[in-house]
Parts: sequence; structure tokens; C-alpha cells
Amino acid sequence: MANTTKKIASISVCGEMTLNLHSLNNEGGEGNQIMTRQLTILDKVGEKHTVTGISGDMFKHIHAGHMVNYCLENGIALSDYSRKLDPNRISATNLLAVNPHVGKKESNSAEVVNTILQACAVCDAHGVLLTDKVGDNKGSSNTPRKSVIEFAWTVGIPDKNNTETYLHTKLVADAGEKGSASGSNEGQNIFHRPANYGAYAFVCNIDVYRIGLNDISREYAVSDEERQKRYQAVVQSLLSTVLNPKGAMTSTQKPHITDFKGVVIVSHKLIPAPTVSAINPVYRKELEVIKENLNKIEAEAIESFDFDGLGKLSEIFAGLYQEEPYKLE
Repeated sequence: MANTTKKIASISVCGEMTLNLHSLNNEGGEGNQIMTRQLTILDKVGEKHTVTGISGDMFKHIHAGHMVNYCLENGIALSDYSRKLDPNRISATNLLAVNPHVGKKESNSAEVVNTILQACAVCDAHGVLLTDKVGDNKGSSNTPRKSVIEFAWTVGIPDKNNTETYLHTKLVADAGEKGSASGSNEGQNIFHRPANYGAYAFVCNIDVYRIGLNDISREYAVSDEERQKRYQAVVQSLLSTVLNPKGAMTSTQKPHITDFKGVVIVSHKLIPAPTVSAINPVYRKELEVIKENLNKIEAEAIESFDFDGLGKLSEIFAGLYQEEPYKLE
């Protein structure tokens, strides 16, 4: 890293990921046909294309799973729900166990958010909507925590993306005697699975300065040391997400990640790290121009790191891991 003494306020990753023979995200099924997820997009010149895609929800789910494991290994606070990878993440009962005061009438939403942040690093990083009323605190219902890490749809780049279907059968002894697709699930099942391939535009952003920040009170709910641990958890988990995406059907259709190239943008101040999708074929040039112009507005605010392969990306992230999160004063 060029400026190891600078704090990190935000990080963005924009790139082109080549995936082969994957089925990370599907629409569901019709009869015995599993339907791959299809998206309609416009390219740089306004032409419409239908491509395969992977939702941001899927990558967020993958990142959360890696982050839970990191937190468990490193003694970082997690709610009981997050420990179990429950998508609800936290409950009113969890909050009352951490801070009984938030259940009192005189408590408010800011105190509820503080307790959420103190109780669970995954709720901090991935956001949560607490729908329960906490004790007698009437203002606690529907208390939101906006996510620190954001994933766009990972979408197929036009003319570099397609899907095929193959026949899948379950191996059954004496299948002829047991029949096909019997209600007991003992017979032969025949169905069709998609296998997608192509180059995909990947976009991710991390508002590092918001780690541990209560968006209502605008104060940090956790210590600087805890924020550093959570920052490292988020960064390492993002690298793990790219290296080992645990999406749908990976037990038999683990993606062949052939290549990943793009740009990591780092902001050292509150100017956001910019993003441009690789759907635009000149996205790297655009990001370079944006960086130059932002640095004219705020000197030395933005750095960029090009990568052509997972090896170089891991080197960049190893450097980012050693940095510190920016803190609002």
C-alpha cells in the first residue's frame, strides 16, 4: 500500500469476474426445470440485453457467512441469531440481555441502535431492521441499522454471457421397480439444471467510517480497538467471498473462477470511493479520471489499485487489512 499511515473512509471494488459452470442464483423451478435468474440491462449506448445474474442478496449472504466464522475465531461480539446464521440477526431478547435499560419507557431509538452495535458485529456491518418492541420502549419498534457493506447485482456483460441446461438424475438402485418421482422420494428423479458461464460485472462498496457509528446520535457505540477488529473482519470476509463463493448448488456446481480483474478504489476522506460498472467497457479509464478530479477537490483523498487476477487482488487486500478505519471527529 502506498500510504500506510492514512485511515480508510470507504472502499469500492469494481471489476469483471469470469465464472464458468455455476448456478449461484436461480429463480426457482417449473416442473422439473430449474430456472436460472435472468436480468434485462442497458449497455453504455442504450441497447437492451438479457443476461444471467447473481443478486446482491446472494453475495451479502456469502459475506455474512464468512464474517460470522471470522468473528467466532477472533472473539468479536455476535448475537445468538448471527451465530446461527439466522437472517433475523438479533432480537429484543438479545438487546435486553446486553442492556436492560433499552426496554424502559424513557429509552429511545438511539440507545436501541447503540445496543445493537455493541451486541453484534454482523448487525453493524450488514444492517438489520428490529421489528420487535423492546420491553416497554414504544419507540423501539422498526428501528433500522443501514448496512456498511453493499453489493450490487453481479450481472453478465453483454455478448460475454450465456446459460446452458443439462440433465440431472438421481442414482437409485432398482429404479425401474420403484418408479419415477414417487411421493416417498425413493424413485428416480429426472430434472434439468442450469450451468451459467461468462464475464460478470461486480460492484461492491464499504462505508468503513460507519463501522460502529450510530447513525441517529452520530457517535460511535464501540471502542476504536473494536472498530479495528470489525474492519479487518469485513475486509478479510470480502476477500473470502470472492475466493470461495458459497452460493446455490455449490455442492456439485462450484464455480470455476477463471479470472477477476478490475480496480479497488480507496478513499482516505469522506468523499466516497467511486464506482463504475464493468458493463461499461471503459470503466477503468472512467475511474481513473474520477480519481484525478476528486483529488483536485480534496487533495490525496483517493487512491486506486488495479488488479488483473485473484493473486493481485489478495495482495491489495492484505495491505488494506493492515490499515485503520476512519473516524468522525
